[in-house]
Amino acid sequence: MLAVAATLVLFLLCSVVLNYAALKWAAATEHPLLQKIVLADQRAEASRAQEKLQGHLTAMAVRLGELQAQTERLDALGTRLGKTVGLTTEEIPLAEAGQGGAESALPTRAFSAAELGTLIDGLTQKITMQSDRLNVLEGLLVEDSASRRFLPSLLPVNASWRSSDFGYRIDPFTGLRAFHEGIDFSASPGTPVVAAAAGKVIHTAEAHPQYGKLVEIDHGNGLVTRYAHNSELLVNKGDLVVRGQAIATVGSTGRSTGPHLHFEVRLNGVAQNPARFLKTAGESPVL
Repeated sequence: MLAVAATLVLFLLCSVVLNYAALKWAAATEHPLLQKIVLADQRAEASRAQEKLQGHLTAMAVRLGELQAQTERLDALGTRLGKTVGLTTEEIPLAEAGQGGAESALPTRAFSAAELGTLIDGLTQKITMQSDRLNVLEGLLVEDSASRRFLPSLLPVNASWRSSDFGYRIDPFTGLRAFHEGIDFSASPGTPVVAAAAGKVIHTAEAHPQYGKLVEIDHGNGLVTRYAHNSELLVNKGDLVVRGQAIATVGSTGRSTGPHLHFEVRLNGVAQNPARFLKTAGESPVL
């Protein structure tokens, strides 16, 4: 058995050596038949390598097209977000996400590896820039959204008209010229009074000599809203309230001639015209 195995191994080694020697001799000789066999083998190998490379290039080209479409979508999204926060289209290039068109009648060819590399490098840089830009926009939108929640711009009561505006007026009790530090909304008793913005209740009063049943809400950044002459209070000092939450009901308590809501906005303790902040449905605040 050992002799048979040794003979077999020796035969295989001789075959390998002879095959290698034949290939080396075929490569060195100029015999047409041998050259034809060698060249055919080389061409077949080169063809297989080319097909493999072309497959990779085609896949890269397809991926590149997908990335280009993605950048167009990012451009369009960035433009929309930019308009939301007040940036111009010059700062964020306007672009559409769709792609299309008729098939080219001119000759086409596959991209070379060098061309694809250049395109991908440029596209990678563009995607990085767009991503950074959208991150900035996202931060602006978050900041803007948070600011809006704490800006007293929601009408505090569903009222059809104002019985008294901010500024000088004839005092209904004395008949003298006096400054009115808020807006009076005429409404039926029991009408819900809501928070004009999110905040914290910092003061309530059941029987204020001037304001009657009173609620004050701190919205941060020095902004405080005051809701007076209520018939019932629905919140307590220290409560956190959200924008639009019911905090009281309309009444005529305190120094009042009839059912209404007296609404004030104060900035660092100074009375502001609430009309600069309030907005009605579908309208922007009157600033």
